Amino acid sequence: MNNSPLPIVSVIVPMFNVGKYIEQCINSVLAQSFKNFEVICVDDGCTDDTLSKLNQFNDKRIRIIRQQNRGLSGARNTGITFAKGIYVALLDADDFWARDKLALHVSHLNRNPEVGVSYCPSLFVNEQGEQMGFGQYPKLKDISAKDILCRNPVGNGSAPVIRRRLFSEVSLDSPEFDRVCAFDEELRQSEDIELWIRIALKKKWKFEGIDTPVTYYRVNDTGLSANLTKQYSSWQLAMSKNQPGNVFFFRQYLSLARAYQLRYLSRRAIRSGDTWKALKLVNQALFTQPKILFEEPKRTLFTYGCALASVLPKRLFKLLENKAVAFLSRHQQTAS
Repeated sequence: MNNSPLPIVSVIVPMFNVGKYIEQCINSVLAQSFKNFEVICVDDGCTDDTLSKLNQFNDKRIRIIRQQNRGLSGARNTGITFAKGIYVALLDADDFWARDKLALHVSHLNRNPEVGVSYCPSLFVNEQGEQMGFGQYPKLKDISAKDILCRNPVGNGSAPVIRRRLFSEVSLDSPEFDRVCAFDEELRQSEDIELWIRIALKKKWKFEGIDTPVTYYRVNDTGLSANLTKQYSSWQLAMSKNQPGNVFFFRQYLSLARAYQLRYLSRRAIRSGDTWKALKLVNQALFTQPKILFEEPKRTLFTYGCALASVLPKRLFKLLENKAVAFLSRHQQTAS
């Protein structure tokens, strides 16, 4: 009989061929100042050296669950099903955390029983795990359903720590599986924002952030441009999921959300070097909803300027872009 106490936090790490990153990811969890956690590593059909690297860790808090490949949503759902903690912390295997990540979120959730999703600013790192000098500094308080739909303050899949009981309250019906299906497994992208919208529209739980950036989000510029069309299609599918029963809300805010999404995709096209797609997307964003220019003039003009400047020689453009992004990130940090 296992008499060990139940963990306070279940850390869920989906894994699909992440041998390049898994050691840094797991080391960042094991180094947490808050120690009462379990790590549920979901092998989503890995064929590389991910498992051999993971098996080098000798820590009883690590659990490995294997399944056939079901994608990120399916791996997260499996992890949530096996979770024992009061709180669930999501961590993508190519990202990592600062050592006080769990301590700060557990304290935040303990102090604020009305908060269902606690998140934080994130710092961007490159392929080598080195900080890039900028990050995501989202709105942290007084989060509305409009904020979730249009700007997704949670930011990325390694930022949130969530009350586990919340998942069962918003779980989707799944005749195929007898388990929690919090994330929609039809979605291979935009699964995060679909869930956050679903939670926000129920108006039971608050989203709220802590002000310390304790998530390191890895930026990978390779292969972005080819996936932009697919990513936008997936976003549109995610948007359609919650429209039945919320027609007025989506009629009011969907065009604004679409404009912000197109602006975001324009920035991704810039980073991938696809100048003309970047210009097309940012123009499409402004045509879809000019309001983004008045709601966020600096970021919108910055995106437009970068799209135009991307015709410059690559080395010069990257230098100018990094300086501009760092400046904008500092402004965003002081304004948040």
